[in-house]
Amino acid sequence: MDALRSALQPVTHNLPAPIRDLGVSLIGETCYKRLLLDIDPSDTECLKFAISKGLGVGIIGASSVVKVPQIVKLVRSRSASGISFLAYLLETTSYLISLSYNFRNGFPFSTYGETALVMAQNVVIAVLVLNYSGRATMAALFVAALAAGAVTLFGDGLVDMKTLGYLQAAAGVMGVASKVPQIAAIWQEGGTGQLSAFAVFNYLAGSLSRIFTTLQEVDDKLILYGYVAGFSLNLVLALQMVYYWNAPSAKVKGKRKVAPVAATSASATSSGTTPRKGPTTRRRG
Repeated sequence: MDALRSALQPVTHNLPAPIRDLGVSLIGETCYKRLLLDIDPSDTECLKFAISKGLGVGIIGASSVVKVPQIVKLVRSRSASGISFLAYLLETTSYLISLSYNFRNGFPFSTYGETALVMAQNVVIAVLVLNYSGRATMAALFVAALAAGAVTLFGDGLVDMKTLGYLQAAAGVMGVASKVPQIAAIWQEGGTGQLSAFAVFNYLAGSLSRIFTTLQEVDDKLILYGYVAGFSLNLVLALQMVYYWNAPSAKVKGKRKVAPVAATSASATSSGTTPRKGPTTRRRG
């Protein structure tokens, strides 16, 4: 350990000021000194805190693009097959409440920052799903309702903290419930349709990491229980994704069964021929 310390300290003691300031702002002066200047990993509290902060920043970074593949799949296919709008409605509403609850309680941004980024991507996906389902008017109403909800929840004079606490408890249930329509949609379709595997597996990893960061930095059981329940259902979605990985949906299977008959009929029509009948026996006079 002494050899490693002597090799690293010349680097950690001469980090550029912006990097040093960022490190101090994330883990504090004491933990920065213990872990980076003294290279002392025996301080388990500082070590766990630093890991939590690192995970938090990583989750926020990943969340900025976590649902971009899903958006790309929808735009390219111009189909909302396998995507449940109800799931996105519930999840986005839950995120809006949680975002306002964390913000107004003054919790560290690294423990909830991805909520805002994922919520913005959810809005885009929900609008695309409604548009590709022929419900453009509902898409406009959905965005307007979210905007009104944001003004109501973030304003101190409209919703007090006690009421917001009750709403956060409901948001936890809503966030868990949001996974159920998507799980049901996959089961009914017999496939994952346009659902993005990248988004599903990143959600699973993110929800597991959030359990750790919440235990380390946020003393709030409402938020913790929501992440635990969310991880459980994200695991179900991930298992469905694995199970149906190469399986065509029920709709695609139906098209494949009908296609050969239709092709034969079309071929006969285009050639101007009719199917031959079996040989007939001429009656002799």
